[in-house]
Amino acid sequence: MRSSFSKLPLTGVKVVDFGQYIAGPAVAMLLGDLGATVVHIDPPGGPMWDSPANAALMRNKLIVTLDLKTEDGLAHAQSLCAEADIIVENFRPGKLAALGIDFAAMREDRPELITVSLPGFASNDAERRELRAFESVVAASSGVFTDMGLNRVLMGLNPSFSPLPLSSAYASQIAASATVLALQSRQVTGLGDQIEVPLAAAVMEGLCYNSIKVSDMPARYLTQREIEIERRRVEGLPMNVSYEDLQELLDPFFRSYMCKDGRMFYVVCPSHKHHARRCLEVLGLYDEMIEEGLQEEDDTYKPQSEWETGTSLGVYPMPKHWADKIAARMKEVFMTRTSHEWKRMFGRAGIPGAPQRWLQEWINDEYAEASGLMIDVWDPEYGEMTQPGPVVWMEESGEEALSPEPRRWVEFDEALKVLRKLRTEIPGPEEAIEQDGWLSGVRVLDLCNVIAGPHAASYLARFGAEVIKLDPAKPLYDSWNTVIYGLSQGRGKTSILADVKSEHGRKVFEDLVKSVDVIFWNAPDSQIKRMGLDAESLRKLNPEAIFCKLDCFSGVRRGVRTDYIGYDDLVQATTGIMLRFGGAMDRPEEHAHVGTIDVMCGFGGALAVAAALYQKHRFGRIGRGRTSLSANSGLLQIPFAYDYRGRGLFDEPSGPEVNGYDPLSRFYSTASGVYILLSAYEADLPRFGKVEGLEDLPDVPVDDRAAFLAGVFQMHPATEWVARLRAADIGCAICNNIDALRSENLSEPDGAPGTTRGSYSFTHYADHPSGHEVIQLDPYAVRSIRGRVFVLPPTEKFGASTRKILGDLGYSEAAIERMLKSGQLSEGWSGEYLPS
Repeated sequence: MRSSFSKLPLTGVKVVDFGQYIAGPAVAMLLGDLGATVVHIDPPGGPMWDSPANAALMRNKLIVTLDLKTEDGLAHAQSLCAEADIIVENFRPGKLAALGIDFAAMREDRPELITVSLPGFASNDAERRELRAFESVVAASSGVFTDMGLNRVLMGLNPSFSPLPLSSAYASQIAASATVLALQSRQVTGLGDQIEVPLAAAVMEGLCYNSIKVSDMPARYLTQREIEIERRRVEGLPMNVSYEDLQELLDPFFRSYMCKDGRMFYVVCPSHKHHARRCLEVLGLYDEMIEEGLQEEDDTYKPQSEWETGTSLGVYPMPKHWADKIAARMKEVFMTRTSHEWKRMFGRAGIPGAPQRWLQEWINDEYAEASGLMIDVWDPEYGEMTQPGPVVWMEESGEEALSPEPRRWVEFDEALKVLRKLRTEIPGPEEAIEQDGWLSGVRVLDLCNVIAGPHAASYLARFGAEVIKLDPAKPLYDSWNTVIYGLSQGRGKTSILADVKSEHGRKVFEDLVKSVDVIFWNAPDSQIKRMGLDAESLRKLNPEAIFCKLDCFSGVRRGVRTDYIGYDDLVQATTGIMLRFGGAMDRPEEHAHVGTIDVMCGFGGALAVAAALYQKHRFGRIGRGRTSLSANSGLLQIPFAYDYRGRGLFDEPSGPEVNGYDPLSRFYSTASGVYILLSAYEADLPRFGKVEGLEDLPDVPVDDRAAFLAGVFQMHPATEWVARLRAADIGCAICNNIDALRSENLSEPDGAPGTTRGSYSFTHYADHPSGHEVIQLDPYAVRSIRGRVFVLPPTEKFGASTRKILGDLGYSEAAIERMLKSGQLSEGWSGEYLPS
């Protein structure tokens, strides 16, 4: 294991990991990559999930095999737990306690202990808490498979299966960040915490941009696909649009184009003031489109009725007339060069775009290896193995994180000896400071845009941080991007608008930097230095400030694509997610949960800040936290993101027609027309013998199982089958949808964050500041015993707090008026909250 002289931020922190499958082990992996010493406990038969992915999930861990059902095994586990700072588990609520590992009792004896539970469903969800909550069961129950985006709706593919472990990936990032936030709070208070992060709540937080509902949405924000869906519903037409016809409903700046080398190239540059123009310029089409009559509206935040034309370059969505015209020409030009050529041209010109690649290509990509996004680890079972690199790291210690220790099986005595060598220093009662939330008293400056960075800052607000959002006096993104996304990631923040390149704006920016503890920015390194936020310049402004950077492509080391800008969608293209979802190079499809990787990266940013705060409290070091969308894609694809000599085919389920893994784990239609998700293993076959109507399944040949089950499930409605299967403790779920979950779990604002309401919780804001009725998911995935989770107020209008923030910084009313009059600062981008 790593030495105590390591510079990794969690050096000396001791973790005992009881986790199985993905979520629990991934939490401990994230902590281990940041320097924690981890002892993992497996049952006598080995891990419950037998996969090469365990080599990555278990790196930096000592593995001890214990039988908790025996007296010695339980005693050994309790001895290890007695040495731990953090204990992690992801079983059904109460299961570990029933075996003798009782977190509540442990914390009574050791109030400094931090325990982390990741059940499938919340412990206060009486209806679901006892269910066999495998990954796909949680996904089906949470609407993941029935809310796969507008494309799948129009193609009539519902439900749609995805092998991405969204629930576990989101839950592990949320739980890891919450754990380290509690850890840094312990350095202030001397007290630990008991944390629960249900996978169902975590995946809902990942889908918060899908699940929001805004009444009377202005027509300018409706895409061609949404308009077509509504038309078909009104006219009673089937949803049977072909993939090829669907492409013609996409925005020209938000779709894939075939290139000269037979590769598709994904362009993602809608809604930015400059990106779409740069795209047309690089393609040689800008002057042509301007001559055709395309205009650039200077102020797209005016009501659309006041624009000179009905559209403008740099807004989303484009109306059909212009979308068709631009897309037709872009198709022709993209065929003149290879995808590799376009990648370089777009990247160097600062335009978001990337070639479509398969996961196998990404794992073996030269840039991925050079940057540390993929690393080589020697594993005792698989030999030299390529695995995802660290998801979160510190600039000053990232290089060390690129060389993890391979997993190692040891006897109990050795594991106990390793833990006993380490002594964690925490404040005693006389030094401890009382604290409400884990981040009460912490002040955060959010300089980010779009989703990942702003989401990280909003997440910190729920634990008591004061968050100030600084945006330009004149917007760079259109209101579809800022205001609509902001409804989710602007909660709990105050907003100020200032041009930081101007005289007054720069002074205000520097005053804000001097006043905060944490700064978030999502920008390439080249911009950071120009802004004066590089380590040396920031040290002069505020030597105590922690800086966290989130971006698209970076890893620990710099490489040719480090400064390329991009979004979630481009990482999906680069790392193979879109090709897996679409199934072929000529039909890539976005994994259409808004922020599939963005939201997870936001939680990763929070983990980076938490680790930096901890090492500041513990070691006195001021660190700079880092994460990226590309790094998070490794966690999102952990079940298949590895390679080694002798590895089998990259044959995880892919394409639009796939309905699961195998006959025992897939969708089935029932007599009621409702689909159920069956989630069972070979070891579960004897259980089917106890299910009325399925008694013969254990004797059915493997190749005939799917046909047998398809026929039998058509004999009764979904509710009847789910009741029968659950009575036999077989994993299954009705494929729910977000609309139903929203209506069934809706509350009016009550000043609570939703953590007491089970696995699903939404709030209806009848008097939302936007002037629209808004229904949003609550900030409820993290449930803690000691640290308070705050309800977040709705997002205020951009610039609404400019005057107040300036006053708090000490500016006089006269000075504030002068700055506002200069236009270098602003109190708003538009008359309306959501421009019409």
